[in-house]
Amino acid sequence: MGISQYIKEIGRGKEGARSLTREQAADLMGQVLDGTVTDLEIGGFCLAMRIKGETPEEMAGFLDAAHARLHQLPENQCTTVVLPSYNGARKLPVLTPLLALLLSREGLPVLVHGTATEDRRVSSEAVFTALGISAIQPTEPLAAGKLAFVPTARLSAGLKRLLDVRRAVGLRNPAHSLVKLMNPCAGRALVIGSYTHPEYALSMAHTFALTRTHALLLRGTEGEPVADARRTPQMEAFRDGQRHLLQAAQDGPLTALPDLPRDTSAAATAAYIQAVLGGALPVPRPIALQVEHILQEVSSATAAQHDRPAHAP
Repeated sequence: MGISQYIKEIGRGKEGARSLTREQAADLMGQVLDGTVTDLEIGGFCLAMRIKGETPEEMAGFLDAAHARLHQLPENQCTTVVLPSYNGARKLPVLTPLLALLLSREGLPVLVHGTATEDRRVSSEAVFTALGISAIQPTEPLAAGKLAFVPTARLSAGLKRLLDVRRAVGLRNPAHSLVKLMNPCAGRALVIGSYTHPEYALSMAHTFALTRTHALLLRGTEGEPVADARRTPQMEAFRDGQRHLLQAAQDGPLTALPDLPRDTSAAATAAYIQAVLGGALPVPRPIALQVEHILQEVSSATAAQHDRPAHAP
């Protein structure tokens, strides 16, 4: 069905709009990602969805379309930790690269993907560059203990174009949620999802359950998938559609604050990360706990895979 018909369904206002089925959402998003629709139609789709809001079924359909078109990292016979990095730093240093490097140091393959969506924030890509870590093409399997940063455009040019609509209209669209839920790996992965507002916690949880994604969900630092270094957030795991509480949120007043750099520039953040990795500064406890939970989730997934019968999918 043409995208104009879908816009008629979703564009009837907050009260009159009708939700799409998973199959319809996949068809719509497929047309958008394939570039077969006009800029005006894309703008209409983005604004209509912004007013209506996405249902878990629609997000599942959008993910189906994206996964069918992604340039995925090849199978590596491991569980890869996936860190979507799209928000960047504003008030606090962006420590997603620190989390990624701590996990790779523990022997896990780690994929960070992302792109800058706001010019005034410091991105993980800028911090990786300051650390001497260059972006790669998603063509080779990611070995255990290796870290890779892949820009969104190298995973999907259509998805990057949809993210860039925000620069023209000033509003987020379904792509900004989609990239925090997707798995860019052909093999097993643990997706680290993060949110800033409680309503997104609910929608992301429902989508992870519906799509049976192996994921860890937390309230990240300014939308990044790394725990706030000052206070431990709640962390939940999703396995085979089931939700499991891993970590309760830290309550009460803060009794101590980590020695974070006040300068959130890429250079200052990279220097802080190097100091932590070198042992000159401690790993902030909330991030250390996040690393422990991720290691346990990957270990459990690996054990479950080995326990499956040889004929099981």
